[in-house]
Amino acid sequence: MKPANRYALIFALLILFLLHSIGTLVESIYILDLLKTSLDEKALGLLFLFSPVLLFLFKYKPPRALIWLLFGVVFLGRGLLPYLSTSGRLFASGLSAAAVLLLFPLMLLTQIRDERPDGRSLSLGFALAVASSVLLRTLGYGIDISFQPEGAWLGWILGLGLGVALLRVNFPEQEREASSAKQTSLSLLGIWMVFALVYFAFSAPSVLARWVESDYRLTVFLVGLLCFIWLAILIIRPVWIGKLSARLVYLWNLLFTIALTATLLINRIAFPPSPDSPPLVVGPASLLQQIPYYLTLLLFPVVFLDIYVIVEQWKPKPFSPAELAPGMLSGAFLLILFAFMQIFTNVWGYVEPVSPWFRNKFWLPFFLMSALLTLVVAFQRPTLKRLPTPLSGDLSPQWLVLGVVLLGSSVWAAFATTQVRQFEPRPGALIVMTYNLQQANDSAGERSYQRQLALMQKVDADIIALQESDSARVSLNNADLVRYFAGKLGYHAYYGPGPISGTYGTAILSKYPLQNPHVVFSYSDQDEIGTAVAEIEVGGRRLIIYNVHPDGSEEAMMAFAQALLEQIGDHRYVIALGDYNLRDDDPAYQVIAARLSNVWESLYPSKISPDGIDMSGRNRIDHIFLSAPLKPRWATYLLPPDSATDHPVHWAEIIWEE
Repeated sequence: MKPANRYALIFALLILFLLHSIGTLVESIYILDLLKTSLDEKALGLLFLFSPVLLFLFKYKPPRALIWLLFGVVFLGRGLLPYLSTSGRLFASGLSAAAVLLLFPLMLLTQIRDERPDGRSLSLGFALAVASSVLLRTLGYGIDISFQPEGAWLGWILGLGLGVALLRVNFPEQEREASSAKQTSLSLLGIWMVFALVYFAFSAPSVLARWVESDYRLTVFLVGLLCFIWLAILIIRPVWIGKLSARLVYLWNLLFTIALTATLLINRIAFPPSPDSPPLVVGPASLLQQIPYYLTLLLFPVVFLDIYVIVEQWKPKPFSPAELAPGMLSGAFLLILFAFMQIFTNVWGYVEPVSPWFRNKFWLPFFLMSALLTLVVAFQRPTLKRLPTPLSGDLSPQWLVLGVVLLGSSVWAAFATTQVRQFEPRPGALIVMTYNLQQANDSAGERSYQRQLALMQKVDADIIALQESDSARVSLNNADLVRYFAGKLGYHAYYGPGPISGTYGTAILSKYPLQNPHVVFSYSDQDEIGTAVAEIEVGGRRLIIYNVHPDGSEEAMMAFAQALLEQIGDHRYVIALGDYNLRDDDPAYQVIAARLSNVWESLYPSKISPDGIDMSGRNRIDHIFLSAPLKPRWATYLLPPDSATDHPVHWAEIIWEE
């Protein structure tokens, strides 16, 4: 294997492992702190990302054994992740991320047979990492398959591949003149910004698609195709890069920043400002709202170009690793800052006094990442025509074969995992279920999406209302739980309020096609309150499903109750279910109960079922309400820990008057 190919493989795997490790680290901290809805000492796990401070210890050439020590940590840490508890994953992913963040900068200073890494190898590595991540997530129904039991072996195989690629790597003996400290730090900061954009969005097609509820299959195809096109340019026509003017590079970056920011701003929600404000009804994104989104996808390969420009302009020399530390540390700090910014848009009501300012500012970290990257490239003053003309034969055309495999497999998986099954209607009845997933974690904070899926399959409900389901964000490793459950069950799905809105999520899964899907936002002062609404046709009747998950002050809850009843109006067949966060002595509950019938109370006035399920206490906040023509035949609750979440799961069979 030629040195350029070996370096491309090394950087592709290091970037992929860094995506896995940092993603799992942030997710594990968030999950454990989610149990208390507050930050605590577990957030100190982010200190693993400051491991580059150890580079200060190496003022001269480090020992080659250091490479293998770091590889061992990465290999074991990444390989073990799928098998560990949440606390174990926090520690293992932290160690793995720390090792990668040392190994990555050291690789910039190495050589293989007197050849050093260049901009093309690193750019190719980023493109391969993105394409590989897209495939792994698409194969896993929105959750990286290498973290699922059936695909956990992939982590070990990828780790072995990294080990083989590192065999010929060594540090050069000769000393050379070092690059300037400013240029070194700026270059590393630019590389970090590219990684941040890839981590936050472009390595996870579900995250992108959920911003505007675009066609997931088209998103997978476009991201995969653009990665492949960039591979082809690097391998077949690298001279094209040298024909780009600096002005064109600036313009490309600027347009990407504008398109990305516009996508998020145009789709931002103007929440009702007061309890007396009318509710806001938001339907699917219009074509106008989706135009900047697709422009963003078409422009995103500029990040691969930026990597090439940054590295070629910088050309890091084999100098003291200590000189890499400031740039690596500043990049790690900014990544953590951006992660907190996005998390605070979701939990703005819980981490005062800092978090409230970030309410409805989902766009901000993305703007800062892309704008900083643009500034770094501008400061580099790229003169691509003066850069050495890359050799067209130093990168193997076999990468193109791999690119075709990655693209073809991703597109196939996107279609295969979104198939909707045909179900036989249940005669004269529906089974409906409300399920607060707690982001697919049980009451102990352990991952439980497979247990939750098994329960859904066992109950075989016709309608499933999911709460705390909006996981397509960095806080939960960009996993798309709604896509996972819908794909595995073969159901129609409506995601409800998307990640930009900052709710915890209210999604609807259905055996029946969902019509007229929309979200109703009411006034909120702690959590964003977005009620997912959709209609189904059953036996010639049009039923309206409301999936609710309000929280906040008594004013906010009353505003929600009034908005719900206002939306219901005079509709005849209504099922309003979800995690109401309301007990039967709360004023907002009583307003709703005066209009709709509570399934559990209508069947069991004592609130204790004949088989002994006692829901008479104050823990009953998950409810199913029905309009008058609908009646429950039976209902049940499944309590934690059997529910595989921190809430009881509630389902019932509903019949209607002929």
